[in-house]
Amino acid sequence: MGGTSKSTTTQSQSLSPYDPASGALKGLLGGLTNLAGTAGSATPAQTGALNTIEANANNNPFASPMTSGTLGLLNGGGATNNDAAIRSNLGMLQNGIVGQTASGANIGNNPALKAQLDQITTDVTNQTNGAWAAAGRDGSPGNTQALARGIASGVAPVIAAQYNTDTANALNAANTLYGAGNTTYGILNANNATANQNFTNGVGTAGTALDSQNWGANATLAAEAQRFGIPASQLTTLLGAISPVAAQFGTQNGTSNTESQMSGAQQFATIASGIGSLWPKGNISFGS
Repeated sequence: MGGTSKSTTTQSQSLSPYDPASGALKGLLGGLTNLAGTAGSATPAQTGALNTIEANANNNPFASPMTSGTLGLLNGGGATNNDAAIRSNLGMLQNGIVGQTASGANIGNNPALKAQLDQITTDVTNQTNGAWAAAGRDGSPGNTQALARGIASGVAPVIAAQYNTDTANALNAANTLYGAGNTTYGILNANNATANQNFTNGVGTAGTALDSQNWGANATLAAEAQRFGIPASQLTTLLGAISPVAAQFGTQNGTSNTESQMSGAQQFATIASGIGSLWPKGNISFGS
């Protein structure tokens, strides 16, 4: 005959730090306790710094100039502002004496030339007629023919020279207009290219200008995140430092189970003892 009996025992164990380190741990806990009193809120210096960031965020001195500059670039950056004046300069050449000379209108139409020719005609006439009159033949066909030849021979070289001069001036004026036109068109094209480049630059800076406009709001958000994050970080740091130390103290609970095996004789004795207790002593009878 055999059997098994079981018993359960609950034990509690109180833990304490290693004695030589207890002083240091108590000092550390005291320091952490003092820090815990200031955690959960920003210091005056931190609050002042955050307030300064927010104040600067709401008064960004660069936002308006950057926005204005970007819009200016998108409108060409002023590269074509002087185009009208440049065209006007070319127009002055075309419509002035240079243009008139280049057109040939001044060839043979020189007031100084007319006066010179008139003087030659007068001198030749006086000289020729005087000579024919002295010979008693003034007014004769020979006089007329001699006068005509004299005048022609006197004015022809002057007219030819002036014509050549006027023609050369006309060609020079035409070349001047041609060069001025090319220069003007080159300047206008360069201005237009600069305007196009400015537009491209404006497109490139548009994002920067937009970021500048949003800078205040973003800086405010960042400051507010720090306003929360600084205390939270302090509390997290203190919690991480205190928890491992606190775990070294307190009470540890545990349960232990005990099993024992009884022999047959032990079991019989236990049973008999139980039965005997059911009758009063002396009243048990095993026969009549």
